[in-house]
Amino acid sequence: MQSDTLRVPGATLYHEVRGTGPLLLLLPGGGGDAAVFDAIADPLAERFTVATLDPRGYSHSVIDEGHPRDQRVQTQSEDAFRLIAHLTDEPAYVFGGSSGAIVGLDLLGRHPEHVHRVVAHEPPCFAILPDAAAQRAFVEEVHTLFRTEGLGAAGARFLEGIGGTLKPMPDPAGLPPRAADMLERLRANAPVMMEHELRQFTSYSPDVDALSRVRDRLVLAVGAETGAHLPARPARELAGRLGISAVEFPGGHSGFTDEPAEFTRLLITRLLEPPA
Repeated sequence: MQSDTLRVPGATLYHEVRGTGPLLLLLPGGGGDAAVFDAIADPLAERFTVATLDPRGYSHSVIDEGHPRDQRVQTQSEDAFRLIAHLTDEPAYVFGGSSGAIVGLDLLGRHPEHVHRVVAHEPPCFAILPDAAAQRAFVEEVHTLFRTEGLGAAGARFLEGIGGTLKPMPDPAGLPPRAADMLERLRANAPVMMEHELRQFTSYSPDVDALSRVRDRLVLAVGAETGAHLPARPARELAGRLGISAVEFPGGHSGFTDEPAEFTRLLITRLLEPPA
């Protein structure tokens, strides 16, 4: 695995690359970074050149202003586009989890010529739901709790609201150094995500018209353990609007860390299957 940085407008992006073959870019969820994909990156690297990154403002990817600012889907999507163009002249495969899935949807809609296929796992674009107003109120409640009672109270309310489909973080004391260091970074990223990303990303509405033109290059994934809970609902709603079927993946909202071996096998299959 090699690490490097890429200058983009307003930020410097840290990224890691391993393996050989066509480029596969893995996009983490809110507050995540390149290392969250360690459980699946090495097996994927047997088939792909796997790139992972710290989104701007998180972990090693610093923004020029030197302090957190509101995250925007389109900005992170352009960052992903620039990283792809930096690493390859060919269209890339993309996997995104949670907020990273939203970035993948935007990337496919606006830069389809640079994307071979996107697997978007449980994008939390609540604005697409029929009860979007209720979900917006839920997110505002979480944000208010964060500001008034702290991260613990806000996180607990958020986990309750999404049906407990996200596994808790392990104790870093029992982990290898790289994993323990990652957890420390994720804990530092969490307040930034809560203040500057949660409301902004959950209010994003995908461009259904643009995605309908490339729906053969999109896989909308949901966790088998998520069931009908909130994290899976936007993917199912968007799949219905596009006239495709949502695909169940092992585990819950954090499936690629819950069931990495089975998740990886299905991910490779869905990435490489011929267009419908």
